[in-house]
Amino acid sequence: MTKRTMLHDATEETRDQSQPADRALLSADTGTLGKAIALVELVCCADQPLRFSDILRLTDQPRGSLHRQLKHLVLEGLLDLSPDGTYAAGLRLLNFASRAWAQNSARKVAEPHLRRLQDLTGETVHFGALRGADIIYLDKLESRQTVRMHSQVGNASPVYCTGIGKAALSTLEDARVQQMVRTLQFFPFTPKTILDPETLLAEIRAIRTQGFAYDREEHQPGICCVAAPICAVSRGFVGGVSVTAPAFRAQEAQLRDWARPVLSAAARIEADLAVALAPR
Repeated sequence: MTKRTMLHDATEETRDQSQPADRALLSADTGTLGKAIALVELVCCADQPLRFSDILRLTDQPRGSLHRQLKHLVLEGLLDLSPDGTYAAGLRLLNFASRAWAQNSARKVAEPHLRRLQDLTGETVHFGALRGADIIYLDKLESRQTVRMHSQVGNASPVYCTGIGKAALSTLEDARVQQMVRTLQFFPFTPKTILDPETLLAEIRAIRTQGFAYDREEHQPGICCVAAPICAVSRGFVGGVSVTAPAFRAQEAQLRDWARPVLSAAARIEADLAVALAPR
């Protein structure tokens, strides 16, 4: 068993259920930098504050090396050490995140189309990009309704139980999809979560035929969405856009009605990305 596998198995006890189950938190391939980034990710993604003993157990690193790495990360402002001995995300990360969001070229291109889609539907609109086996949310426009959903820009969600995730998978070549799906570790976020490769592959085939994807309470109970893929592979972008709402406002007929404007928004974003992200 590799260190990466050992760490992944250990972190199952502490991960937030909103985080993907197959995230690798320790990389032996990128040396010291990779291990430092893995420590930051481990602390930031834990659902409870971690003490040194927790991190030592989860990483299986030598005590002295781990102590030095954590000390340097705290000194650099990437982690904070609380008086009670627990570690948390450092404020410097907040600055990085803010700048990354503001400067993201794909988000800037998509923004006017997202606003039009939100104006048309009155519901929450998400824009996300595929990263590994996760969807990273690059933008979110809140619903005007009183009952909303909980999600945040920058959060990662698994591809197999989100509309944007399944839509993004539908754009990939069969060989890549097969490889990715076969290595996924499925987690039952709700009773309706897809839990096996065959069911997911069948749904991806259906998405390719109809052009859009559904999330029928598969990631969060009571939350549904319809999503369309955005694929600008030559520009290094694969993702999607979605309209999301509580299940009582997003019944099957309503989701089908939203599919057309979602597809239209995705097509406009994709066209603009091809131009905006082209080499100059």
